[in-house]
Amino acid sequence: MALRAGGRALSLLRGRLPLPLPLPGPAGGCATRGQARLGPSGAAAQRAPRAAGAEEAGEDAEVNTRKKTFTEVQTERLEQAERTVLIKCPSKLSEKKLLKYLSSHGNIKSHFFYENRGIHALIEFSEKSSIASLQDAIGIPSAAEHHVVPFKSRLFTFTLKSPVSQAAEETQVHLSPQSHIPVEELIQKLCHAGSISSQMYILLNEYQLTEENIKLRFLACSLVQDFARAYFPDSTVKPFGSSVNTFGKLGCDVDMFLDFHDTRKHTTKMKKGPFEMEYQMKRLPSERLATQKILSVIGDCLDNFGPGCVSVQKILNARCPLVKFSHQPTGFQCDLSVSNSIAIRSSELLYIYGCLDSRVRALVFTVRCWARVHGLTNSIPGTWITNFSLTMMVMFFLQKRSPPIIPTLDQLKELSDEKDKHIIGGYDCSFVSDFSKIKPSKNTETLDVLLGDFFEYFGNFDFRRNSINLRKGKEVNKPESSPLYIWNPFEQDLNISKNVNQPQLEKFVAMARESAWILQKEDKTQQMINKEPWGLAALLIPFGKSNSSRMRNRMKGIGSETIRSLLDSLKLSNANSLQKAVGK
Repeated sequence: MALRAGGRALSLLRGRLPLPLPLPGPAGGCATRGQARLGPSGAAAQRAPRAAGAEEAGEDAEVNTRKKTFTEVQTERLEQAERTVLIKCPSKLSEKKLLKYLSSHGNIKSHFFYENRGIHALIEFSEKSSIASLQDAIGIPSAAEHHVVPFKSRLFTFTLKSPVSQAAEETQVHLSPQSHIPVEELIQKLCHAGSISSQMYILLNEYQLTEENIKLRFLACSLVQDFARAYFPDSTVKPFGSSVNTFGKLGCDVDMFLDFHDTRKHTTKMKKGPFEMEYQMKRLPSERLATQKILSVIGDCLDNFGPGCVSVQKILNARCPLVKFSHQPTGFQCDLSVSNSIAIRSSELLYIYGCLDSRVRALVFTVRCWARVHGLTNSIPGTWITNFSLTMMVMFFLQKRSPPIIPTLDQLKELSDEKDKHIIGGYDCSFVSDFSKIKPSKNTETLDVLLGDFFEYFGNFDFRRNSINLRKGKEVNKPESSPLYIWNPFEQDLNISKNVNQPQLEKFVAMARESAWILQKEDKTQQMINKEPWGLAALLIPFGKSNSSRMRNRMKGIGSETIRSLLDSLKLSNANSLQKAVGK
């Protein structure tokens, strides 16, 4: 199992704050230089003393301990994926025998097993040449029942030649989980924690992407890249969004895009020699049309020839054309687009925020889990708040703390240099990528405080007048009448929450107020004695399903008519009581 961020964070919390900043990020995220991964072997390598070069300790220590930039992490993982194969294993398996055979084709750098329509093994070799050696030894499937498409991918099926004779060698392999635990099971775990902060780190630990899952996501992109390169040899397929921004939850979709950045490098005409030289290429009237044609061809290719690619849908007339498909070997739902440059910048911005302070990710995961439990978010597109909008709201809240926990986008832009400059489609997407230039926050508030204040802040936010702007880090007047207005960090003429309607916003405000009240008024000791959910655990139970006697007990001893009035206003059926907060 990969080393999770929560482990160390929990230990720190038991020793109380102030928190040292920053703490480790998710498995595979916020890595330091010289650290290939955050799995057990990677952690051991970090702890091991360097055998030689002590005289170089000064400079090397700085290089080896600094956090890797987003680009460095992505480059490393893309290269890892190209040295990786995926094997569907026999049901009765000897792990030792499998690894021994594969090692005959080259050194195995890492491996793990998981279950998805059978047991699969992800094998990362040290050298790409090992894959070619293995492919040379593998046969074409028999065409007795179905004729096969002879595309030799890096997906293999292994079966035992003599199942009966080898049954005695079968061993129980450790299966890496590819989904998070149910909320009901999570609540039971949270009840045994010592503080709300500890509960939030437990949730983070259970829900965040593991090292193994991240590797599987990059492999899925690499397998699609194999098809793309049949047409465009210099192209790459890269993940973006939740798979790489440190806020991905186990089970989330894989957003990937086909990148022609390396191809564009050749647009600079050769300066040497007597001729100006360029490729002859098909010319089309618009970039959008070119994107649609490229995705149409790749979509057909995946549908007709891609092993394990099913339910392929080409959605070419969307604002951002894409191909949706299910990748059965990895179990991922995938969305493929083309050169989504602004989306990758948004991914990098969130990566930076997630790596700056351990509390950022813990709060985001908690709020998003809370929102899903109460029906504020949904995996199906609609009028509810999206996870991306919720994440932006958390970031804005953290920018507003005193002192701020994370910097504004404008502040990150001021720290950038020439290599950080990115102008995309006329939008300034520049911000610093080097973590060493960003000063750690002096804020030492606990997650207990931050969670309660988050609900109180947005439970009383003037959504009727104000909008949320991460670039400025302050409320600004709404430029138009959408119920919820969150400025796109880069495309400043877009509202990322334009889909949210008035009833959904009112529901969010009501749930935030109720949650703030629960955190303020609950008696943790008495609830633990009564074996009742407390703290975060209490917030993850739908309020409508709460025990009615528990709700009545909360009313006892409250003499203030003001508080009684507030409690009455929290009833969702009385929508008019929220009009002042969220507008009409």
